[in-house]
Amino acid sequence: MNAKPQNTDKMRIAKYIARAGIASRREAERLIEAGRVSVDGMVLTTPAFLVDGSEDIRVDGETVGTPPAPRLWRYHKPLGLITSHMDEQDRPTVFERLPETMPRVISVGRLDLNSEGLLLLTNDGGLARTLELPKTGWTRRYRVRAWGRVTQDQLDRLKKGVMLDGRRSGPIEAKIESVKGDNAWIEVRLKEGRNREVRRALETLNLKVNRLIRISYGPFILGNLARGAVDEVRPKQMREQLGGMLPKSK
Repeated sequence: MNAKPQNTDKMRIAKYIARAGIASRREAERLIEAGRVSVDGMVLTTPAFLVDGSEDIRVDGETVGTPPAPRLWRYHKPLGLITSHMDEQDRPTVFERLPETMPRVISVGRLDLNSEGLLLLTNDGGLARTLELPKTGWTRRYRVRAWGRVTQDQLDRLKKGVMLDGRRSGPIEAKIESVKGDNAWIEVRLKEGRNREVRRALETLNLKVNRLIRISYGPFILGNLARGAVDEVRPKQMREQLGGMLPKSK
């Protein structure tokens, strides 16, 4: 099927599916490529197709409703959970541990199996993508325990970024909080979330991370949220903190 002419009142089908909380935008694009998305009975072949919500939009034959108002939750991720809806190794996932009363949600970024702390969840894939982007300018803050000897001068070198996968990272701020034996607690701040970035950056200084806790993501903090607990951000706080980043209602 060919894409419809440009219409400013419409949005791309992949974005619409993400807004509806069915999948992330990238996952939605893969669903389209696999021929699993139809509009008014016709199977799509391009994620550039435009819709306004009045169409009969389906994924795997199931109707996709009008995207609900965006919602956001704080979740205290424990160790040992994968931030994925499915895992090929059948390991437990974050989404399996959420209350059954919650709608389908998408994570804002990820925390790996051996990381813990604050994970933001939303029912809006477009919002998740916006909050993940480095250009949003939000600082991610971590408390890290690492094995090895390091000085503050060495940590200060990370402010210039480090080479990871052939590309220099953004500035990383790291400050020693305390030292006990061969372990140091370090506070780390950065504005992008590349794969295992904190661990790999500290490895360039011969430090091995043995505990990593995300304590804040932008204006949202972990605080005293219990491990494994989830807490919805109030709409008023969302409007105050997110402002123009919130999707416009149709």
